[in-house]
Amino acid sequence: MADRTPVIPGFHPDPSICRVGDDYYLACSSFEYVPGVPLFHSRDLLHWKQIGNVLDRPGQLTIPSGTPASGGIYAPTLRHHDGRFWLIVTNCAEGGGNLLVTATDPAGPWSDPVPLPGVHGIDPDLAWDEDGTCWCTTAGISQVPIDPYTGRTLGAPRSLWSGTPGAKAPEAPHLYLIDGTWYLLIAEGGTERGHGVSVARGPSPSGPFEPCPANPVLSHRSTDDPVQNTGHADLVQAPDGTWWMVFLGVRPGGGSPGWHVLGRETFLAPVRWEDGWPVVGAIVAGAESAPAAYRDDFDAPDLAPGWLSPRSRPASHCTTKERPGRLTLRARGAGLDAPDVTFVGRRQDLLGCRIRTRVDPGDGRGGLAVRLDEDHHYEIEAGGGTVRVRARIGPVAAVVAEHPVPDGPLTLGVDVAELPVSDARSGPDTLTFGVSGPDGTFTALATLDGRYLSTEVAGGFTGRVIGPYAAEGTVGFDWFTSEPLQAPPAG
Repeated sequence: MADRTPVIPGFHPDPSICRVGDDYYLACSSFEYVPGVPLFHSRDLLHWKQIGNVLDRPGQLTIPSGTPASGGIYAPTLRHHDGRFWLIVTNCAEGGGNLLVTATDPAGPWSDPVPLPGVHGIDPDLAWDEDGTCWCTTAGISQVPIDPYTGRTLGAPRSLWSGTPGAKAPEAPHLYLIDGTWYLLIAEGGTERGHGVSVARGPSPSGPFEPCPANPVLSHRSTDDPVQNTGHADLVQAPDGTWWMVFLGVRPGGGSPGWHVLGRETFLAPVRWEDGWPVVGAIVAGAESAPAAYRDDFDAPDLAPGWLSPRSRPASHCTTKERPGRLTLRARGAGLDAPDVTFVGRRQDLLGCRIRTRVDPGDGRGGLAVRLDEDHHYEIEAGGGTVRVRARIGPVAAVVAEHPVPDGPLTLGVDVAELPVSDARSGPDTLTFGVSGPDGTFTALATLDGRYLSTEVAGGFTGRVIGPYAAEGTVGFDWFTSEPLQAPPAG
C-alpha cells in the first residue's frame, strides 16, 4: 500500500484550522515544550510554513519544572471572527487552566492570556452564533456561553451529545454552522488505535443533536492502512466551496504491535456532503518537497520558530546573541534525565534522516540528543577529550560507547534509518551515533533500537525531538543540519 504522507510531518497533533480569504492558518498542541502552540500558514492546504508560535513569551505561558512530560498545552482551537484571530487552549500544568488569546496578525504578537476560570475540561472550542453569543464547548462534551473579552461565563455548563454509546474519551469538540444547521464534530475511542471522528447535527449550538448514522465518519481502526490513530479533526471550506478535514494520525513502523516515533502528525482529506452529512475521502498526500533538508547556522538574533525546549528556555542559558553565528548553551539541572535540562531541539519530521551538528564543548560537556522525554532518550556527548553515546530507557541508563577525540570543535551526528519488517518483533528503525571527520567521513560508534524512543514504549502524547544540549558548563554549537536518509528496500 502506498505511503500516506502528512501535510505537516512530525509531532504536530490536534490540528485546528481556519481560513481568511485565500489564506489558511493551523495551530497544534505543544504539551510540555516552549514556545507553545506552533502556528502554520498555507495557500493550498498542502504546503505549510511555520510562521510563529502563539505562546512565545514567558508572560503568556508558564510550565513549571515539575510538569510531567506530555503535560502542558493541550488541543487549541483557532478561529477568525469579527476581524480578529482567536485561540483558546488548555494549559494542563499546575496553575494553568483554560485561556484565550487574540491577534490581528496570526504571526503575532498575540495578546496576554485571558483566563477562563469558569470553563472546565480540556479541548475547548469557540463558536459564535448568529446573535453574537460565543459558545465554549469542551471534552466530555460540555458547553457554556462566555464573554471572550473578559473570560466570564454567562451561564451554567450543560451536557451535549457525547458520541457513540460506550465509546471512550469523547473529546475534541468543534461546532460549525453550515447551511443553517449546527454540526458538532468530536473525537472518540481514545487517541490510540481505536481513535475516530463522529458527528451529530441539530438546530442550535446547544442541540438537540442527532448522530450521523454512518459514525464514525473517519477511523482507521482494524485496517491495514499505514496511517493509524486517525482522529481529533477540524473542518474548513476552501474558496471554491469544497470542504476539507485536517486530523491527526500516526505512521507505525516495525512488526507487532507497531511503533510510532514521530508522534501524532497532521493529515488532510477531502470531504463531500451527502444527505446533509460529511463523508470523508482518502488521505491526500503531503507535498513531495516537504520536509526538505534543513540547515541552521544560528546567524539570526533569535532562534527560528521550529526550535523548542522542555518547559522553559531562559535567555541566560540559551542564546544566539552572545556570539554571532553560534548557539551558546549553559547547563542547568542534571542533564537530559532532569526536567530542567538545557536542550534545544526540532521535531523529527522524517522517518529516515541524517542529523549533524558542530559542537565546541570547551571545558563543558554537551552534544546531540534524541529526546522523547526525560526517561527515554539517546545522546552523543563530547567533553574532556572523549565522546560518549548514552542511552536512557525507563529506569535503565548506560554509556554504550566511548571514543577518544582531540580537544576542540568536532561534528557529532545520528543517522535514523527505517527498517523493513523481518519478523513480528522487528523495530521501526535504528539510530546510529557517531563522529564525522574533516572530510565528512562518518565513524559510527553505536547503533540503538528505535522502538525504545516510541510512544508505544514510553507512553504520552509527543514525538521525538532532536537537537543540541548542554550537560555541564558552557557549550557552543556552530551549525545544525538535517537531511533525508533513504530507507533500505524491503526484503
